[in-house]
Amino acid sequence: MSCRIIKAILPVKSDVVFRLFFADERDMGDLTRFLKAFLLLSDDDYDEIEIADPHLLRDYDGDKLAIIDVKLRTKSKKTIHIEIQLRVTPEIKERVIYYSSKLITEQMGSGDNYDTIKKVISIIITEETLIADSPEYHHRFVMFDQKSNVEFSDLLEIHTLELSKLPIDTDGTELYDWAKFINAETEEELTMIAERNPQFQPTVVRLRELSGDEKARDLYERREKARRDHNMFVRGAKQEGRNERSFEIAQRLLERGRPIEEIMEDTGLTHKEIERLQLH
Repeated sequence: MSCRIIKAILPVKSDVVFRLFFADERDMGDLTRFLKAFLLLSDDDYDEIEIADPHLLRDYDGDKLAIIDVKLRTKSKKTIHIEIQLRVTPEIKERVIYYSSKLITEQMGSGDNYDTIKKVISIIITEETLIADSPEYHHRFVMFDQKSNVEFSDLLEIHTLELSKLPIDTDGTELYDWAKFINAETEEELTMIAERNPQFQPTVVRLRELSGDEKARDLYERREKARRDHNMFVRGAKQEGRNERSFEIAQRLLERGRPIEEIMEDTGLTHKEIERLQLH
């Protein structure tokens, strides 16, 4: 009697796997369908999607815990930023606003007019609850006057997708199926998605093929090792009496390119402790 072997799939909610799967210039079909499930853009905006920094993962050093995100530009030069954050940190909302605003300001060159600014869209995918005051798993935030029910501008648009809030039963939307696909951890879950929505059959096949790629699996495993090492380092520092919050802030400041001396002043950490964060 033969036993069916369940192959281990790479989790798409890992930021490395997410980028490997969606930011593949050889096959943009899944990325386009995923974006259409989220965004209210014209169809021709998807005709030309440019992936910014497409070579990031080829030189990725698994020993460093930098955020791996996906940056795109549409045909009309809108910027789309997608980020996976499994853990919701206390300052995540402020960081998203800061980074989204930076994507707007960096468009302005010397002598440019304000009307040259193109829309910036951020999509933040979390495994934990981010918007505690709402049961909805997807939100779209813009500059909006609640009293008069008028939108001031849509130049800055932030979407949140909270995997922890996904209902057991489908709500009949394409976005629900994408969220379930990203959250899938077993072969059985993938099979159920493909059976419910036949459009996902080739998508599931692609993920199975990616999961069988040795290089992709090595990148994922090195990423997970770096994450575990980082968490162990922070826990150890906390047990030694250091403030875990200080390490979280220091990590974010490092990712923004702040000098170590400034981070020391802002967090109270030593030069050696911040250097160790860089190595993890």
